[in-house]
Amino acid sequence: MDFTRKENQIALFSETGSLLAEVTFPYTDETQSAVEVDHTFVDTSLRGQGIAGKLMSELADELEKRGLRAVPTCSYAVSWFEKHPEYAHLVK
Repeated sequence: MDFTRKENQIALFSETGSLLAEVTFPYTDETQSAVEVDHTFVDTSLRGQGIAGKLMSELADELEKRGLRAVPTCSYAVSWFEKHPEYAHLVK
């Protein structure tokens, strides 16, 4: 699965460029040391295939690489971090 990474988004696009899945994480302030995980989306055609979990794993890797902390506000992100205590050190 080829996710597209931008500064504050990890996404999956179709061959025609349609958005199929994404997680967004804008900075919480001007210090850019933390991000708010504010949105996850998976197209209905891909639901039930673990795509949202893969997005969150990609996000955790990105946070680690960039030395960022997360403030999960999206209900899926909150639940995902609760179910994955191995990433608790990334939560602010």
